[in-house]
Amino acid sequence: MRERVKSLSQARVLLSNDDGIDAPGLKMLERVMAKLAREVWVVAPETEQSAASHSLTLRQPLRIRKVSPRHFAVNGTPTDSVLLGVNQVMKDCRPDLVISGVNKGGNLGEDVIYSGTVAAAMEGTLMDFPAIALSQDCRDRHPVKWATAEKWLPKVLKGLMKMQFPRSMLINVNFPDVTAARVSGIEVTRQGRRKIGGDLQSGVDPRGDTYFWVGPQRIEDKFRKGTDLEAVNRGAISVSPLSTDLSHSGSIKKLKDIF
Repeated sequence: MRERVKSLSQARVLLSNDDGIDAPGLKMLERVMAKLAREVWVVAPETEQSAASHSLTLRQPLRIRKVSPRHFAVNGTPTDSVLLGVNQVMKDCRPDLVISGVNKGGNLGEDVIYSGTVAAAMEGTLMDFPAIALSQDCRDRHPVKWATAEKWLPKVLKGLMKMQFPRSMLINVNFPDVTAARVSGIEVTRQGRRKIGGDLQSGVDPRGDTYFWVGPQRIEDKFRKGTDLEAVNRGAISVSPLSTDLSHSGSIKKLKDIF
């Protein structure tokens, strides 16, 4: 069990994301954290890395570009950014907390498997730091309600700092697509069911070859009580504890009986 994070006002925080160093959600997060934390560092990908999952760059060199004091861009994935952020950029002043986001769009249900936002937080967890992923749910081609996350972030983060983070656990937070005043509350949830990729579109390119395009539509259950999807769709902030341990504990005994 890790020690509880010191109060936010005394914490050194590493911020990252999967939307890139210039993303509005990251800028908003930094603005909020500057008021809450003792010290804020930003190490994020040069460009958008949505759906990069926990990809780690092994076959090409990585470079760190200093954007400004305590602001760095990495020509790699969210995982690369946190790895280099901790082991290189902040090697002499390691963080107390890793926060990823705020992502444009929810990371709900099976999104967490593909999400670069969640992967950045997960890398922090694997490196033995308390870590949190943050996402603002939104609809395509509609203005993103960044003010909702900005308003509620302090309350969510201060609440999370009251607990100890087990070594295999990270927190996934999703803010609903409603105005800040219409948020119904903060609810602790489990991962719902939401699978992308069921609406493959196909076409023929100028060379006559068939191509396929993965669309954004998802097969999802928005009404299953207690899940992140149900809470967010009802206007609540979803706080879900996730685990880096993918073992299916319920099947271990059955398999031992077989083998």
